[in-house]
Amino acid sequence: MKRTIKKLYPFAIAIALTATACKKEYLETSPTSSIDANEVFTTTDGAMVALNGTIRSMYSSLTNHGNFGQKSYDLVLDLMGEDMVVHKQGYGWLNTDYNYSAPSNANPDQRPDRTWFYYYRIISNANRIIDGLDEAIGSEEDKASIRGQALALRAHSYFYLVNFFGHNSLSGAGVPLYTEPTSEGNPRSSVQEVYNLIFSDLSEAETLLEGKSRIHRSHVDLAVAQGIHARAALQIGNYDAALEYATKAIESSGLSLYTAQQHTAAGFNTLSAPEWLWGLEVIVDQATIFASFYSHIDNREATGGYAALGTQKKITKALYDRIPEGDVRRNLFNGSQNPDLPIYSQVKFQLRQPGNWASDYLLMRLAEMYLIKAEAEARLGNAAQATETLQTLVSTRYPAYNAGAFSGNALLEEILLQRKIELWGEGFGLLDVKRLGNGLNRPTGDGNHGGGDLNSDANAANFAPGELVLPANTNRWLFAIPQDEINANGALTAADQNPQ
Repeated sequence: MKRTIKKLYPFAIAIALTATACKKEYLETSPTSSIDANEVFTTTDGAMVALNGTIRSMYSSLTNHGNFGQKSYDLVLDLMGEDMVVHKQGYGWLNTDYNYSAPSNANPDQRPDRTWFYYYRIISNANRIIDGLDEAIGSEEDKASIRGQALALRAHSYFYLVNFFGHNSLSGAGVPLYTEPTSEGNPRSSVQEVYNLIFSDLSEAETLLEGKSRIHRSHVDLAVAQGIHARAALQIGNYDAALEYATKAIESSGLSLYTAQQHTAAGFNTLSAPEWLWGLEVIVDQATIFASFYSHIDNREATGGYAALGTQKKITKALYDRIPEGDVRRNLFNGSQNPDLPIYSQVKFQLRQPGNWASDYLLMRLAEMYLIKAEAEARLGNAAQATETLQTLVSTRYPAYNAGAFSGNALLEEILLQRKIELWGEGFGLLDVKRLGNGLNRPTGDGNHGGGDLNSDANAANFAPGELVLPANTNRWLFAIPQDEINANGALTAADQNPQ
């Protein structure tokens, strides 16, 4: 980590802002490069400036058009999963993630290297903010809010790092841990040790954020910290904690599930949408245009992004066919042949206005918490509660739904099906494949992975993903430790490299 820490350590200053977020309705994110570290952390206003810049980095572009902050990694997780199909090769962006050739590439500027850099940059910034707060002039309330948010961002970053670079087994090798600014590299910690830090950070963050209001929905509040806690607990099968924190997040958020009328594309591109616990507001003059989530996900020709140029993202026919008529979520996909939009193309994620790239990035919403709660209840043997939770969620999408028709293992399978449908495209594909322990099983045949595209002539096929079936113990979804990191970090050797 020595190379990375040295590159990252000054970054909290490089993204220091010209004003604090409270002065406008949106986050002020115009970077400057001339503010000294000591000056930034003289006051809590300066620390907030650094926090806002760190949040901005979560939708910034890095090196090429396939790297655009958190949503690029969410998209990778879905492309490496079971339910997202790529229509054609197009310009090729992200296809190496889809066909599993990217994870093993340890060279500079490849997917593992950029993933490592992105998350450790946030961690380094968080550590710098936490370290500088004690001496800053400002109220204790402001210090608590800033520290709580920095801890939650650090936990969030370690969660994704350990899932990209480690197996789901707690005894396996995780990633190096850093809790303070340093230029010295650390060895790999175990997956268990990484999760210990994640939950410790989140518990402290929750205490600090209790009773605190946030000035912008891009900031972390109590409900968001609880939501991250629930997400991480579910990933390692701690269902008691998953249930506890999903329930807390629902209650703390004060939000309500979408009505059927609200469950449209407009509910997935705007920070103020009723279900959003957390998201990133993309300001028009800071939009990364072609190097953006919407460039790679919005399939409409009018958008003019990479998706519209051939790599349209589609739901599998296998999953689409399991969404009943009358379920509003079926309308988030094109279910008919169309010369301008391939059949099964997603229309869930769209720019608010084609040609204007200022549409927001979704990081967490209320439906996820209901699904975590329902799954945890079912796994803990609380069938009646799980049925009630599932009914509450799905009936808002499909009024004729009857969760009471399922019991036993069928109830759990139904919850997992509803999770696939509800959270399609939101970044849970590979996370769920890994935690469920069934291996990768991509549906094949017409309308599915590598099968006929059902939209062109009889010989036209969807882009072939290469890997269709992988065992649960595969190493193929492990990202390689960047070679530059192994070369520069004295605490790592070639033996620490992930197997492929």
